[in-house]
Amino acid sequence: MRSFSRFILKHRKLVIGLTAVLCIISFFGMLTVDVDYDMANYLPDDSPTKKALDVIGTDTPNLRFYVPDVPLNEAVFVKEKILACEHILGCLWLDDTYPLQGIPLETVPSDTLVHWYADGGALYQVTVDPSYYAKAFNNLKELYPDSIAAGNAANQARIISVSMQEIARIIPYILPIVIIILIFATSNYFEPLLFLLAIGVAILLNEGSNYFLGKVSFVTRASSAVLQLAVSIDYAVFLLHRFAEYREKGYDNEKAMEEAMVQSASSIASSAMTTVFGFLALMLMEFKIGKDMGGVLAKGVLLSYLSVMILLPAVAISYTNLIDKTTHKPFMPSFTKFSKWVIKRAAPLAIILLILIPPAFLGQQNNTFIYGSGGMHAPDSEVKQQANQLDEMFGQSQQMLLLVNQGDMAKVNALSNELKDVDYISTVISYPNAVGLTMPPEIVPKDLLTNLRLDGYDRIILAANTNEESSEAFKVVEQVREITEKHYGEDYLLVGENVANLDMKDSITSDSMKVLLGGLLAIGVVLLINFRSLSLPLILLTVIEGAVWINLSLPYFTGQDLNYIGYQIVSSVQLGATVDYGILLTQRYLEARRTMNKRDAAVFALSVSTGSILPPTLILTSAGLLLGVVSSNGIISQMGTILGIGTALSAFMVLILLPHLLVMFDKLIQKTTYEGKEFLTDEKA
Repeated sequence: MRSFSRFILKHRKLVIGLTAVLCIISFFGMLTVDVDYDMANYLPDDSPTKKALDVIGTDTPNLRFYVPDVPLNEAVFVKEKILACEHILGCLWLDDTYPLQGIPLETVPSDTLVHWYADGGALYQVTVDPSYYAKAFNNLKELYPDSIAAGNAANQARIISVSMQEIARIIPYILPIVIIILIFATSNYFEPLLFLLAIGVAILLNEGSNYFLGKVSFVTRASSAVLQLAVSIDYAVFLLHRFAEYREKGYDNEKAMEEAMVQSASSIASSAMTTVFGFLALMLMEFKIGKDMGGVLAKGVLLSYLSVMILLPAVAISYTNLIDKTTHKPFMPSFTKFSKWVIKRAAPLAIILLILIPPAFLGQQNNTFIYGSGGMHAPDSEVKQQANQLDEMFGQSQQMLLLVNQGDMAKVNALSNELKDVDYISTVISYPNAVGLTMPPEIVPKDLLTNLRLDGYDRIILAANTNEESSEAFKVVEQVREITEKHYGEDYLLVGENVANLDMKDSITSDSMKVLLGGLLAIGVVLLINFRSLSLPLILLTVIEGAVWINLSLPYFTGQDLNYIGYQIVSSVQLGATVDYGILLTQRYLEARRTMNKRDAAVFALSVSTGSILPPTLILTSAGLLLGVVSSNGIISQMGTILGIGTALSAFMVLILLPHLLVMFDKLIQKTTYEGKEFLTDEKA
């Protein structure tokens, strides 16, 4: 490490120049990265919905579109205008379910008409090309400004329209807060800019290197930069704190930075690796968004580590004069009194925290989860309000498309009739009931025939009076599958938003234990190597994972539904990002035990660590809460809020519970730590 440090410092101009070139390349690379907004694309390849989508493609109704003030006899012409819009793949109306040729519209049975026409307006089931959700949806709204829309296409169009705007809105909020926190955490005004430069470069390189991935999910794109900044800026703080220490000891600038790099390398690397492994644990998920986000964030943390260990020393050495000119008195208070209070008075509070961990574990396992795009919008959002309007007018309607092998029309008819009897099924459209068993396909209008028979499949379009995800919605899917298997075995395809949500539920809920155990094992190994101790990893993981469980149990105890993707991401991010706090305090405790008894060592460790733990805690907490406030996307907003609260809980647990556990298990630590008896002093009292 020493020779590496000397090389970086000697060739610092080359380092800065090469970094500038990489940043320019990354900027243009970042512009070419596509963003994927469809969560169904991240289902496992072997899930029923994914297999069906690979065959069916995009030809599935995904938008309920109500046009007001349309005379009944003109509704068919509105349908034709909708079909003529760019990126609209299909449109269903009453004429696709009921023979209207030569029949006065006034004679259509009311129980049939009510699903397609109400309050002087017509409701259409539209198929929007998923590659152009926002563009197609906006075209429809321009054509019919007073229309009311709901469904997956409306959800996705709104997400696409606002997600990238919200990233730009978050940055102006978070940067001033980060700078203020860093000014309080440092002894001059210029260092915070160096911290932001080092991590900002790493963020740009991470975003640009996503070029090699081709595309990333909108969840990753909207949150990765803020999370990378929040979880890795403490690496820069640790390095420059060491640099300042060696300068105060009389070292010249280059020698001080060399020593700072050498002495802080292992601790920064350990902190980075625990965070990296926390993110990599997400890649164990069968649901591919875990691989997407886990891979991007792990890559980002590694780039932050490299930027701190390569670019930051080169820049800091080049601008030490500005560091000196902007020095100010320390704003961070002494935490000696706080530390003494914790060790002397806070034992009951520590015991309460320890007792809370088991019920919190059970609580977080029993959360009520949301899986699909319906949970991406706030209850008071325009998307939700319009969906509620349509539900009030026509009842809830969830579209499904069932494909069976073309051929036996009597079999299709029998299946259709049986599906009509399923609870909550309101509409069944198939060739037999829309055209008739005896009518030859050759004389059926092409647009109608395409809806009912295509590419070797007979198509059955279903509508259910449920939302996109609930016990009722999932029960309908299970019954449709059961009835279809009775007629066709497993030789059928079924798609729909509620179908995708059920498959998402089945696939990603099985990921929980894998991600939990994978993260604990990987981080435990890093801690084992770092401390060369069997007991310390268990103690640290109990504290941090306990904080994670308490955090994620809060929605259960408050009766709040929790988005499962956000839940899974927060559980890994909180563990990987905040275990650093425990590492820092434990290292200080072990150092102090060379010369102090266990209680004095705990007081010392807490007093010198609190000032280092609070800044990254405040930054990550602020970043999370800002995501929660600024983002209108339900996944990102809830994920940010829970992560912000969880970070604060982790810090609280480390500062209150961990010192008492170190004191309580001091003898065990000695016996289970390599060279523990030599490292830790004996004490009589």
